[in-house]
Amino acid sequence: MKKYTCLLLALALALMLAACGSSTTTTTSGTSSADGNTAATATDIEAGGDLEYVMDKGTLVVGITEFEPMDYQDADGTWIGFDADMARAFADYLGVEAEFQIIDWDNKVFELEGKTIDVVWNGMTLTDEVTSAMECSVAYCNNAQVVIVPADKADDYQTAESVQELTFAVESGSAGQQVVADLGANYVEVADQATALLEVASGTADAAAIDALMAAAMVGEGTSYSDLTYTVSLNSEEYGVGFRKGSDMAAVLNVFFAEAYADGSMIECAETYGIQAALIEQ
Repeated sequence: MKKYTCLLLALALALMLAACGSSTTTTTSGTSSADGNTAATATDIEAGGDLEYVMDKGTLVVGITEFEPMDYQDADGTWIGFDADMARAFADYLGVEAEFQIIDWDNKVFELEGKTIDVVWNGMTLTDEVTSAMECSVAYCNNAQVVIVPADKADDYQTAESVQELTFAVESGSAGQQVVADLGANYVEVADQATALLEVASGTADAAAIDALMAAAMVGEGTSYSDLTYTVSLNSEEYGVGFRKGSDMAAVLNVFFAEAYADGSMIECAETYGIQAALIEQ
C-alpha cells in the first residue's frame, strides 16, 4: 500500500481541525501554494493528542478478538484478515508498527481509556453505545447478525419468531447479544463469537447470533463447522473503527480509508478475504 509521509498526515489533520475551528494545533512554518493557501507542516499535529502519542511511542496497539475473516491467525501465528491487514497498512501509513492484542470485548472501552490499546479494530458494529463511548471512523463495511443452528434443524428456524424459543450463545457485549435480547430469547454470554459457534457445535446451546461475515467464512460446507448453517438475519448494521473519545486519530483514519479505496488497495484487500460485496465505498 502507498505509504504517506508525516507531512500529508499533518495536512489532513490540520484541515480537519481548521474546519472545526480548533485552536489546539501549533504551526511553526508553512509553504505557500500557487492558490495562496498555506500547506501545513509536521508541527501541525495536535499537541498532546493520540496521533502524537502513537507516533512518539512508535506502535499502534490494536485491540481484537479472533474473528475470521477480519482478525485471525495463520499457521505461523501471524494475525491476518481484512481488519488485521488494513490495521497493519494504517500503522505503516503512520510510520509505526502494528501490535495486536486480544481483548475482552465487553471491556473494550476500558482498554482504550486505560491505554492498554490504541484502537478497537475488529468488525465492530457502530451502535449508539459504541459511538457515544468512542471516537469512531466512518463506516467501512456492511454486516448483519445471523442465527447459527445445526444444519439438520435449519428448516425449523427460518423466521425470527421461530428462533425465539431457542437458547443462544452470544459474545458478551456484542451486537449479537443485543439483538437476541431485543428478540426476547434466552442466551448465555461467552468470551467471543468463535466460542459461541463451539457451543452450538457441541450442543450446549441451541443457536448462536454472530456476524454474517464470520458466518460466511466459518460455517457450512468446506469449513470447520460443516454441520452448522445460518438462517435468519436479525438486523442490518455497519462496521467502524473506534479510538478514545475525542481522539484525533479517527479523522486521520478516514483520510487513509478514502485514499486506500481510491487507489484500489482497500478493495484488493477485501477481495483477498471474500468480503468485497460488503465493502462500503469511501
